[in-house]
Amino acid sequence: MKSDGVVIIAAKRTPIGAFQGALAGATAPQLGATAIRAAIAEAGVAAGDIDQVLMGCVLPAGLGQAPARQAALAAGIPVGVPCTTVNKMCGSGMEAIILGHDRLLADSAAVVVAGGFESMSNAPYLLPKARDGYRMGHQQALDHMFHDGLQDPFEGEMMGHFAQVTAD
Repeated sequence: MKSDGVVIIAAKRTPIGAFQGALAGATAPQLGATAIRAAIAEAGVAAGDIDQVLMGCVLPAGLGQAPARQAALAAGIPVGVPCTTVNKMCGSGMEAIILGHDRLLADSAAVVVAGGFESMSNAPYLLPKARDGYRMGHQQALDHMFHDGLQDPFEGEMMGHFAQVTAD
């Protein structure tokens, strides 16, 4: 197939919720499925015509395997459509869109669903060394939202700090 360029035919998103707010009962893939389903409906594309789904997710712990596939299947996309979950700090959804664009330009796909989803309210606590068993004394629990999402692993600073430094 020969490509004449890339066209975005629909763009949908879930509302921006508050931490532990009204959307806290929905998992990230469920939120993603809602946006995917709405985009497909607006675009007027049959779910069977979709060649690939690329979805970003920075906080996948506790979601189960293949969060992008979970969202795609819940949105009615056929099981045979390849799905990829992209994990890139502060840019996983944008990276998924860039990858979709590249697939379209390379003519390896004609119709791509690309975007991202997250639920900070559902990010679990992590228990390092729990698998080996705790013996004695205090142990540490890590907040997945902070550890893998909001806190820089090199400087220990919160990502908002770097946003302010950049703005200044």
